[in-house]
Amino acid sequence: MENKIENKNSLKHTLHEIIYEADTKAGKLFDIILLITILASIVFVMLESVQSINDKYGDFLNIAEWIITILFSIEYILRIITVKKPWKYIFSFYGIIDFLSTIPKYVSIILIGSHNLAALRALRLLRVFRILKVTRYIGESNRLLVALKSSRPKIAVFLFFVLILCIILGTIMYMVEGSENGFTSIPRSVYWAIVTLTTVGYGDIAPGTPLGQFIASAIMILGYGIIAIPTGIVGSEIMKSRINTSTQACPSCMRDNHNDDAIYCYYCGDKLNE
Repeated sequence: MENKIENKNSLKHTLHEIIYEADTKAGKLFDIILLITILASIVFVMLESVQSINDKYGDFLNIAEWIITILFSIEYILRIITVKKPWKYIFSFYGIIDFLSTIPKYVSIILIGSHNLAALRALRLLRVFRILKVTRYIGESNRLLVALKSSRPKIAVFLFFVLILCIILGTIMYMVEGSENGFTSIPRSVYWAIVTLTTVGYGDIAPGTPLGQFIASAIMILGYGIIAIPTGIVGSEIMKSRINTSTQACPSCMRDNHNDDAIYCYYCGDKLNE
């Protein structure tokens, strides 16, 4: 009986290290596979919104989306059972994002006409922030010069944040405005969001509803804010957050950035995985 309990705890600890940490080969591989799956899912969501592509490859996109949804569902369940306090993960920011980005496909079975709800799957892109730490392992064999290496995170994170923001805003405008106002697909709506956020404003697409115009106004003001952000401050904050490169996470409070030789959590005091 004791052996069964020990084996169960050992399996639970192993899964926790693979899913929540990236200090092992299995953990790094898991993060890379998860990153590829998330990006593939976003591409499928965007392609589904293009009518001509959806008409021709709709069956393939639907099957692919079901496979990805099932994989995300399994991952969501494993994340719950591998932590000591599941409710902390369920009601955490990423826990809510994981749930909202997985549930639309299941809701589409019950509710007819929930196509717009499926656009919530674009929230999966926010999950990339959880595994951005894995990017430092990609291409490490070809190190750049010290100056380029220090500036690369600042440029990459800033551009990545803007890209994610444009995709989310474009998806929202696609849901609000629709094809009757020129927002015929998510890629076209993302194009409008990029043009508006960068304050270029070509005027080839414009929102026609009061809600869409309000969102557009907010995006324009946000665009000025993004342009005005001093890159030096952003870079300084990024460098501070990357001082500790350990990914050891606490199974109780799920906080990371512990030293590899740490025994107890810095935040809640609970014992870490050995």
